[in-house]
Amino acid sequence: MSHLSALPVLVPFLAGPLLVAVGFFAPRWFDDSLATLAALAVTTLCVLLAVHAAPHPYAYWMGGWRPQHGVAIGISLSIDVTGAGLAAFAGVLVTAALVYSLRYFDAIEGLFHGLMLLFMAGMVGFALTGDLFNLVVFFEVMSAAAFALTAYRIEERAPIQGALNFAITNSIAGYAMFIAVGLLYARTGALNMAQIGAALSSHHADPLVIVAMTLLFLGFLTKAAAVPLHFWLADAHAVAPVPVCVLFSGVMVELGVYAVARLYWVVFAGPLAPHAAAVRAIFVGLGVVTALLGAAMCFLQRHIKRLLAFSTISHVGMLLCGVALLSGQGLSGVAVYVVGHGLTKAALFMCAGVLLHRFATIDEYELHGRGREVPVVGGLMAVGALLLAGIPPFTTFMGKSLLEAASSALPGYGWLIAVYIVVSAMTGGAVLRVAGRVFLGWGPAEGPHPEQARAAQERVDEERGPRGHTPVLMVLVPALLLVGVLVLGLIPGAVPGTERYVHQFVAHGNYPAWVLHGARVALPHVAPSHISAEDYAYGAISAVGAVLAAGLGLFGRPLRESLPARLRRSGQNAVGVVRGLHNGHIGDYIAWWSAGVSLIGGICLIALH
Repeated sequence: MSHLSALPVLVPFLAGPLLVAVGFFAPRWFDDSLATLAALAVTTLCVLLAVHAAPHPYAYWMGGWRPQHGVAIGISLSIDVTGAGLAAFAGVLVTAALVYSLRYFDAIEGLFHGLMLLFMAGMVGFALTGDLFNLVVFFEVMSAAAFALTAYRIEERAPIQGALNFAITNSIAGYAMFIAVGLLYARTGALNMAQIGAALSSHHADPLVIVAMTLLFLGFLTKAAAVPLHFWLADAHAVAPVPVCVLFSGVMVELGVYAVARLYWVVFAGPLAPHAAAVRAIFVGLGVVTALLGAAMCFLQRHIKRLLAFSTISHVGMLLCGVALLSGQGLSGVAVYVVGHGLTKAALFMCAGVLLHRFATIDEYELHGRGREVPVVGGLMAVGALLLAGIPPFTTFMGKSLLEAASSALPGYGWLIAVYIVVSAMTGGAVLRVAGRVFLGWGPAEGPHPEQARAAQERVDEERGPRGHTPVLMVLVPALLLVGVLVLGLIPGAVPGTERYVHQFVAHGNYPAWVLHGARVALPHVAPSHISAEDYAYGAISAVGAVLAAGLGLFGRPLRESLPARLRRSGQNAVGVVRGLHNGHIGDYIAWWSAGVSLIGGICLIALH
């Protein structure tokens, strides 16, 4: 089986350019069929790799250039269940997005399918590679395809602007990461992550290592859209086609968090071991700011795609907190939550796509009551909202419970539970509010900032205006994704099995053993976490909080108007400031990115050296 390890990367790299070359001349069924079959093949291959690596992870060396005396000569793919599982998850969402696109677009050419496959090639290679340089290269491959997909409707101005903001911000992040790769290569003479980690383990964290770590982490957290590196994300989601948004929120941002976890445990855990408490404090703080700001901005939106985008930013903050706890249990919670959140967010974007396809707008107030024509979609959106809120006992709840248990197990970090509850309630409540206003006609039909309604009118393809029907396939695909969220966390052994593989992932000394020396590393014996009554109580509080937040958004205008004028003005001013920061001006975004990297880098240098 190991000789097939490179195929999940090779297949989309071959099929994607083929579709770009012949797709313009080929019939629509050919483009759809080839792209979907390629995505299914990649997903199947990744699942097979994960199964093959389940007893013992292994390294696949390109061209047979194996390490000599523990020194890497060639380029490797590092196949473990965590990486192969994430690659398979990316394949599932790409397949779902392509199937959804069969009816979402009335007319489409092979360029779109080719770009989707190249995007998948970048994501799969990113999850599987064992080489630091190639990690950044796959980051750039993934990014280049994402830029083009964002601007797919190139004849319109808004997609071009959103893609430029995306491209410039992430390209600067890529340059920063290449600098970090150069620094680590100068220090260790290696590009293989296992060899870099082994070389650094015998040294203290000097300024060169700290600067390299900061540039790498913040570069990947730009892709994950952590605050203040997040400004591009909502702009890109607002203008990208819905099937592309499915991948952006469902798996792409999660890959940025995965890269931080992989690099910490493989490369930096050794030299930074004496400073683990400081690393934890810095990145938990960054995660909390990301989670709370994202939740607040999510609740303030009326553009549904931007609302879902800020919800993604908020949940990235939760994931970053889980990674920053630097514990196997915390990372297990991240792994489970990534699956639940990715499937839920993909389904919610597809529900938003149904509204856009049917009514040619994605503005919450313009859609007031019009969703009664598609009541099933309203039910799906309500279920997705409750899953975002962490309602027991489903997959997102399981992941959130592990995060809460990991936080309470660390002295001084139990307060993170309150952050998780607030974030889950606000983001779930924002989506529930949309469901109530759009599908039930609750609440006012006119809202603040009416100029945003024009930005919410989006062209799906050559045909303009609303449709008279919704294809069944566009409802069936998100329904199946939500069924996955409802079922996966309840499969006996699924969550405990994830915990065992994640504890293998965080074993810093084991990774060089199986990559550089071919050692057979067995799974550790880990006592599975138990869901307690407190966990169910926290989940219930989050779900009830989401319902209350939705009610406040729908019916709370009289309550807000009853507040003292000075308090209302202060709140409006604060909201105005935050909205003003997200003004779409790339110069401002890069200024905030530079300031954020400088500030966090300075803190890391002071606290870790």
